[in-house]
Amino acid sequence: MTVDKIEQPKKALSHIFYSKILFVFSLIVLILAIFSSRISFPRLSLIATHLTGSANTITATSRSAITTTSTPKMASSQYAKELEVAQLAVQRAARLTKRVFHEKAKGTVSKDDKSPVTIGDFGAQALIISALKANFPSDEIVAEEEAAQLREDTPLRDQIWELVKSTKLDDEAAEQLLGGAIKDADAMLEIIDQGNSKGGAKGRIWTIDPIDGTKGFLRGGQYAVCLGLMVDGDVKVGVLGCPNLPVDDAAPLAADIGTNATDEGRGVIFSAVQGQGATSRPLGTAGLAEGKSIAMKPITEMSNASFCESVEAGHSDQGVAGQIAQKLGITKPSVRMDSQAKYGSIARGAGDIYLRLPTSKSYQEKIWDHAAGDLIVREAGGQVTDVSGNRLDFSVGRTLAENKGVIAAPAAVHDQVIKVVQEVLGQQ
Repeated sequence: MTVDKIEQPKKALSHIFYSKILFVFSLIVLILAIFSSRISFPRLSLIATHLTGSANTITATSRSAITTTSTPKMASSQYAKELEVAQLAVQRAARLTKRVFHEKAKGTVSKDDKSPVTIGDFGAQALIISALKANFPSDEIVAEEEAAQLREDTPLRDQIWELVKSTKLDDEAAEQLLGGAIKDADAMLEIIDQGNSKGGAKGRIWTIDPIDGTKGFLRGGQYAVCLGLMVDGDVKVGVLGCPNLPVDDAAPLAADIGTNATDEGRGVIFSAVQGQGATSRPLGTAGLAEGKSIAMKPITEMSNASFCESVEAGHSDQGVAGQIAQKLGITKPSVRMDSQAKYGSIARGAGDIYLRLPTSKSYQEKIWDHAAGDLIVREAGGQVTDVSGNRLDFSVGRTLAENKGVIAAPAAVHDQVIKVVQEVLGQQ
């Protein structure tokens, strides 16, 4: 046997052994690449190609590794905790208000300005503030009610306390997130009075209207539980609980929606975070139901548009609103309902335009009547301004002292609506 014949098997074995070493080494490189972000997969493919010549196999393997191990995790959105707490707080408070809504006697008293307030107003405010203070103890709060009257009226206080202590969410985890139960009646009064912030342009300030549209609440119509967070005067989070609006976002506004409220198929929460869009979800009694995005309906023909306004003539000049609608070419009669339910309705496309026209030169809108709705409409693709076309300014205190009236409409037609509003008002 010649030397060449002896050497050929040795060379073959050596080549096989060397190839196996290279394959093992390339496999080690692949594993290291998968678990280390320092080695990119394109570079790994080149290394593997030189080592084994099996570029296609290794590239396919590396693609699989990219798919299964390199998926980025979504960062939690800004104001996520604030939104969750606000939604659950509104849901719990709405549960209390609904209990009162079904009572013939709602414990109604009159405030200094002669506007009505019910035991539901006081109870809902106590529950919401309690939840906010449990989670954000340093935040200020602007709320509509105060407890002075309850300190002088023990039977009324006790009636409210019975409501508050017996109202909770069915989901224990959600209830604990809100801080659980209030200690006693005295603690409840102290909590109600923590809504005494003067507001302003600095810091984190929540604004609450525990029952917006109390007259609608009393007549069996629409009302809303309203909560908004302002940061340095700018609304960042808005939540509206509307127990008597249809859950179905596609349900059109009916003429009797301001008076004919039932429980079946009713109850919705609207919410928004600045820059993150607006959503609606069914109003429940436990944790939060799944939400879905909402958007204002595009107006293709102004004659087919509908507009909402207040039931109370003292809240908006209904005669002027009629002239504006006629000049815009709107043929449908206005839908009248109380509260920020109007904001929620147009935000999801059930209505199109909301007009709240000034009835007095001296009247100043309250920030709790507009903060949440303003944000929800804007995040749903609308625009909200006063009758002069200026954005609502929530930074000057407890009222919208720098604004007169409110015009909310889809962004595409808002300028057109403002122009007609100004023309009609200029003729008055």
